[in-house]
Amino acid sequence: MTQISMYAASVPVLARALRNLSAVLRKGEVHAAARNVDESVLLGYRLAPDMFPLTRQVQIACDMAKGCVARLAGAEVPSYADDEKTFADLQARIEKTLAFIESFQPSQIDGSEARPVTLKMRSGERSFQGLPYLLDFVLPNVYFHGAMAYAILRHCGVELGKADFLGA
Repeated sequence: MTQISMYAASVPVLARALRNLSAVLRKGEVHAAARNVDESVLLGYRLAPDMFPLTRQVQIACDMAKGCVARLAGAEVPSYADDEKTFADLQARIEKTLAFIESFQPSQIDGSEARPVTLKMRSGERSFQGLPYLLDFVLPNVYFHGAMAYAILRHCGVELGKADFLGA
């Protein structure tokens, strides 16, 4: 059986998801400009009244990625202001997140399968070990919020397909 490292299962996977999200957002920005739609309309759009708007979906995907890599490496999780108002702002957030997660070396993350990870959430503390944190919490969350951003833009008429979500 072939083994996969924690680094290989985290940084490149998360980076790809964020790059695909960036490409989806670029199509949203082009769509808004071509139709003379204020981008704030798309950025504030949500599929249901009780779900987060597009901007928050992107913020959470980035937060999940940077938090995961930092925690697996035993590093400090950077804090972002959550003040993005434009597609360009969201692209800058994604780029900042990519630069952060890709600054880590495999030696900083490999071997973190059993590293304790405790998250302080609104519902209380939640504890994991590194591997279940990555596979059962972070990856599903990154894909969920990326998919919601995709779905919001697709619902608003942006020409997107499955290949846009999955990437090249």
